[in-house]
Amino acid sequence: MVQALVEFDDNTNRVLDIVKAKLGLKDKSEAIKFIVGEYIEYENEPELRPEFIQKMEEIQKQKALKIDNFAKRYGLTSA
Repeated sequence: MVQALVEFDDNTNRVLDIVKAKLGLKDKSEAIKFIVGEYIEYENEPELRPEFIQKMEEIQKQKALKIDNFAKRYGLTSA
């Protein structure tokens, strides 16, 4: 584990205190870990990756299919 001495401005300190209290974390270190984890999840969302956007643009250019009976075409039973 890496230890670091960091300085926060008042606003950042307040936000860390709020995250810590809201989630019932024991210290600001856990609050920072939580925030970093959320950021990692946010950045890994596929819609943010350029290759995903390119793939969606290619799909969007494709001709759409007209389907009269969706259930029949895909072998679904109708209610």
